[in-house]
Amino acid sequence: MRLHIPVSLRWSDLDAYQHVNNVEMLGLLQEARITAFWHHEDAEEPWPTAVIATGPGAPSHTFVARQEIEYLRPLAYTRTPVRVEMWIGHIGGASLDVCYEVHDGGHRFDRVAPATGGEPYARAVTTIVLVDAETGNPRRISSEERAAWEGFVGEPPKFRRR
Repeated sequence: MRLHIPVSLRWSDLDAYQHVNNVEMLGLLQEARITAFWHHEDAEEPWPTAVIATGPGAPSHTFVARQEIEYLRPLAYTRTPVRVEMWIGHIGGASLDVCYEVHDGGHRFDRVAPATGGEPYARAVTTIVLVDAETGNPRRISSEERAAWEGFVGEPPKFRRR
């Protein structure tokens, strides 16, 4: 299964060619990741994967260790939020690979659903390391976190290579 997260575009996300800039695309993925994984006290309905505490005094931080993105077609501005499909490509001892596909958002959002198919605008993988906030050292993924994420493990995206 995948998480389907709506992310609104901003006019400032566009570049001179009137499509979402490559750097801003990484920002869209970050917005989706924060929504999906960090627990927000004010969230009406927390995402099923939102099990990392946030805010002052939180015991953990995350560290982006690696990112790879493949742009497949230009994404023009739209008022309808885009749909970022997310899943986990790998869960390690202290890290996980978060996988993404960015799609049109012109339908009702189901929070959790199978892959939709169709050509995405971009696909990406971010390797996240969980870090102990006090020591700054990597920490083991807890059994609660692992249990929340295991239902979303799937094959990582296949990137085209030259």
